[in-house]
Amino acid sequence: MSRILVAYATKNGSTREVAEAIAATLDNRGVAVDVHPARSIRGSVAGWNLVVVGAPIYSGRWHRDAHRFLKRHRDELRQIPIVVFGMGPRDGAEEAWRRSRSQLDRALAKREWLAPVATAVFGGVDPPKRADQARRDLRDWDAIRAWTADIPRLA
Repeated sequence: MSRILVAYATKNGSTREVAEAIAATLDNRGVAVDVHPARSIRGSVAGWNLVVVGAPIYSGRWHRDAHRFLKRHRDELRQIPIVVFGMGPRDGAEEAWRRSRSQLDRALAKREWLAPVATAVFGGVDPPKRADQARRDLRDWDAIRAWTADIPRLA
C-alpha cells in the first residue's frame, strides 16, 4: 500500500483546508496519508512513497515554508515522487490564472533538482476581512478532488 505525505504551507488557513481535502480524498480511496504543516516536518520523509507539497502564492512568490521544506529535505525528495500545488488567483480572469501558473513554475524552477510528477494551481481565497465584506473563494472542490484522484497512480 502506498503511503503519501501531504505537506502544506499556509498564511490564513485556506491552503490547509485544501491539503485536508486532498488527504480525505486519498484516504477515501484507501491510501495511507498523513497531512502536516511543512514547517513542522523535521524528520525524514523517506518513509513515504510520494510527497504532495502545497502552498499559496502571495505577491508572485510561493510561500517560504514550502521552499524551506524542499531545501531541508532535498536529498530525500530526489528519490521520492513529488506532486506540487499552488493556491493562486482570487480573480477569475484568464490572465490571473496564467500569471499564477507562471509564478508557481518560476518558484519551482529555482530548484533544478526538482521534477514534480504533477502540478496544479487552484483558485485562492481572500484573506479574512471585516465581517461585512464578502470574501472571494475560487477553490473548486470538485476539481481538487478530481486532480487528487490521479495521485495514487503516481506513487
